[in-house]
Amino acid sequence: MSPTFSALAVRNYRVYAIGALISNVGTWLQNTAQAWLVLQLTGSGAALGLVVALQLLPSLLFSPVAGLLADRVAKRRLLAWMQLAMALPSATLGLLAILGVAEPWHAYVLAFVFGAARAFEAPARQSFVSEMVDADQLSNAVALNSASFNSGRLIGPGLAGLLIAALGSGVDATGWVILANALSYGFVLAALLLMDPSRLHPAPLAERHRGAVREGVRYVAGRPDLVLLFTCVFFLGAFGMNFQITSALMATDVFGKGAGEFGILGSILAIGSLAGALLAARRPAPRLRFIVGAGLTFSIAQILSGLMPTYATYAAVLPLVGLSVLTTITTANALIQLTSAPSMRGRVVSLYLMVFLGSSPLGAPLIGYIGEHLGARWALVISGLIAGAGIAIAGLAYTKMRHVTLRSLVLRA
Repeated sequence: MSPTFSALAVRNYRVYAIGALISNVGTWLQNTAQAWLVLQLTGSGAALGLVVALQLLPSLLFSPVAGLLADRVAKRRLLAWMQLAMALPSATLGLLAILGVAEPWHAYVLAFVFGAARAFEAPARQSFVSEMVDADQLSNAVALNSASFNSGRLIGPGLAGLLIAALGSGVDATGWVILANALSYGFVLAALLLMDPSRLHPAPLAERHRGAVREGVRYVAGRPDLVLLFTCVFFLGAFGMNFQITSALMATDVFGKGAGEFGILGSILAIGSLAGALLAARRPAPRLRFIVGAGLTFSIAQILSGLMPTYATYAAVLPLVGLSVLTTITTANALIQLTSAPSMRGRVVSLYLMVFLGSSPLGAPLIGYIGEHLGARWALVISGLIAGAGIAIAGLAYTKMRHVTLRSLVLRA
């Protein structure tokens, strides 16, 4: 088997990957439909930024506790319950939209509830990978997880746009697409049930004692490499990865396009994202300097996308945006999984997700506000500049601490 897909030789991982791929398509169906729903109900970029922020805010609030739970409870069982917890708010929002009674506050509240379930599911899902495969396949499995997520991004937005357009482009049309996501969690649940428990490699469960969350924070704070990694993903999460907002505003406000063209932009972005994840899957040893270099490349690509004069040229730059950002995120995730102590892995992953996903509630409303009042182009340019400056400053600080040059950190990939 090609080294790019070597982890798929493991039956448990292969079964899980099939269910996860279907669920990932559903996730991007909902992300696209939810964005279109909010725009239909409010016509406001700030409102769109608010619903994205509310969906990600629980990652900021609950991730440390969720990570501790992932270290203390059997991850397979926890994941099964969380599939049901995510399906419920999705089904509720879908039905409200289908019945024509959905209001903006419904989307806000249910986005938060969905985000809370996702906040508790994500650390268990991320750290469960190490229980399905051997250590020498872990980096590949992590990268394939990202490839699966971005395969969903490749298929989901375009499919959502086509379905919404075919169903009339109204609020009720978005409901059917959101409801499809609720059903997709059943495939992950089935995959978890079909696994062979005897072939899993469960990590030892953490003992119950006071200060366990602080212990995880101290562990990360004592690792300068993790501090640099967390800083890079913070700036990407807060100011770089607001594509639901920026692509929606570029499609509608700048280029005057509809739901179909908006969905296609998400799929085009995913082409580069999928390529970035597969590129990371081929790298046997993730490197910190590769993360910094890819993060700075993303900053440049993000700024360029905001300067593109037409819908076609904007779409042409998006694969580079996706390639650079997913290379950064996938490599960061693999580095965490490989270098964290097994008994701390759930907490470290949860802190990583808190920084990455939880940073969006800080940046998304600002980007939405800039997009609404200054224009979508300025939102892209300003977000790219902030992300690049933050990553560069963090890289410089690390080089002084480790007595290496920034050039060697960035270029020796």
